[in-house]
Amino acid sequence: MTESTPESTVVRNDERHRYEVFHGGELAGFADYEERADETVFTHTEIDDAFSGKGLGSILAENAIEDAVGRDRVIRPLCQFIKGYLEKHPQYDAHVIGKGVAR
Repeated sequence: MTESTPESTVVRNDERHRYEVFHGGELAGFADYEERADETVFTHTEIDDAFSGKGLGSILAENAIEDAVGRDRVIRPLCQFIKGYLEKHPQYDAHVIGKGVAR
């Protein structure tokens, strides 16, 4: 999975169990995840301080969530950043544990 904007690209790195956002060809941040049965569990998100203020966290979150939904995964947001993003984007509620998914 790869999504791009003119300056940034998001890639799912299955070997490292994380989504990575690149800006200008440099790794700018990542969102760690675990796959459990039909769930994608987001555990930690980090954007390098050198890239702050560019909206890369939102680009990363959106692409990671879209990829998980596109693969028919249920999202369990343990990471506060991903949880916060999902609070602002109710269009994903049907795919999120504690919102549209009861577990």
